[in-house]
Amino acid sequence: MARTVAELPAGSRITDYISLSVVSKSFPIEAIEGVLARTGRMSLRQRDLPAHVVVYYVIALALYMQSSYREVLRCLVEGIQWLRDPSARVRVAGKSGISQARTRLGWEPLRQLHDELVQPVAARGTRGAWYRDWRLVSLDGSTLEVADEKVNEEAFGRPGAGRGTSAYPQIRFVSLVENGTHVLFGSQMDSYRTGEITLAKAVLPRLCKGMLCLADRNFFGFALWQQAQATGADLLWRMKKNMRMACEQRLPDGSYLSHVYPSARDWRHKTNGIPVRVIDYRLEGIDGDEPIYRLATTILNTDKAPANELAALYYERWEIETTFDELKTHLRGAHMVLRSKTPDLVRQEFYGLLMAHFAIRGLMHEAALKAHDDPDRLSFLHAVRVVRRKLAV
Repeated sequence: MARTVAELPAGSRITDYISLSVVSKSFPIEAIEGVLARTGRMSLRQRDLPAHVVVYYVIALALYMQSSYREVLRCLVEGIQWLRDPSARVRVAGKSGISQARTRLGWEPLRQLHDELVQPVAARGTRGAWYRDWRLVSLDGSTLEVADEKVNEEAFGRPGAGRGTSAYPQIRFVSLVENGTHVLFGSQMDSYRTGEITLAKAVLPRLCKGMLCLADRNFFGFALWQQAQATGADLLWRMKKNMRMACEQRLPDGSYLSHVYPSARDWRHKTNGIPVRVIDYRLEGIDGDEPIYRLATTILNTDKAPANELAALYYERWEIETTFDELKTHLRGAHMVLRSKTPDLVRQEFYGLLMAHFAIRGLMHEAALKAHDDPDRLSFLHAVRVVRRKLAV
C-alpha cells in the first residue's frame, strides 16, 4: 500500500517530535542490548542502522503510521546522540536500507523485549485498578489489517465478506489488559485462521495469584478455565445461559455452588468436576438486554466478593474494548493498515505497536499517580499527541 510522504516541518528535532525518552524509559538501551545478545541479533560491525537503533525505530513507526519510513528515521536519527554519545552519527538510510535493517533484526527480539518488559504497572494507589485485594485484568481478542501482499495473505489469510473476501489480510491477537491502566500484556498473535481459544492458551500463563481475570462467554470452557485457574489467579467469566449448571448449594447472596465437567459423560457421572460459584442476574430497563446473564467465578466465599458486587464488576470487562480502540484508532489511525509487506516484518511491526502503546500508557499512569487521579480520566489521544509533539530533555 503506497504511503504519502508526510513530512514534519523543516528543522524538527527529536526533542520536539518523537518522545524518545518516553520510549527509552519503558525500554532501556541496556534491556534492548541484552535481548539482542541473547537472540544473536547484536550488530557485529558498524552499520548505517545498528540493531538497537532499529528496535527504537520500529517502536517509533507506531507513533507515526501516516509518515513515510524515511521521514520517521530522519527524526529518529536526530536523537541518536542523546541515546548513545555525542560523537555518534547515523546516516539516514533509504527505503531499501531500512527494509534490509529491519529484516536483519527480525521479529523475535521485539517479541522477547515485549514479553520481558510489558507487564502490569498499577501501584496500590492507582485508582480503578483494584477490586478489594485483586488486580483487575480482562482477556479478549481482536484483529488488525495488514498490507495487501500475496505473502501476507498466504501467511495470515483474510476474512470473508458479503461479496467475496475482505480488502486486506488480517492477523488475530489475544491479550490481557490491566483494567485500571489499559496496559495490554501477554499478547499473542497469529494468522486470522487461528482461533481466539488457541491464542488464549498461550496468553493465560501471564496470569498470576492476586489477579481477578474477567472474560466473555466465548472463552468459557472446561479446559481453558482449568488452565486459567491453575495459574493461581481468580476468575470471573461469563457463561452461556444454556449451560447446564445444577444448583448444589444456594448461598446467602443468591448465587449458588455448582461444578463444571470436562465431558457429557463426566457430567452424567459427576466425575472430574471443578467447583464454581454461579451468579445469575438480570439487567432491568436496558434496551436489548438478555433475559438472563450468567457468571462463573472461582471465588466461592460470598463474604470476600458478594454476588451483587461481582455482577456490577463484570461491566469492567469492556475496558479491554476501549483499549483495543486506543490501539487501532488513536495510535494506529482509523482506516490504516499495518504497513509491512512481509509476514516477519508484520510480526515485528505488531510488537512495535504494542510497545508504543505501553510506553504511552506508562506515561499516563505516572501522571495519574502524581495527580492522585484515575488513569481513565486522562485522554489517551491527547497523550499520543503530546508524545508525538513535544519532549523536554
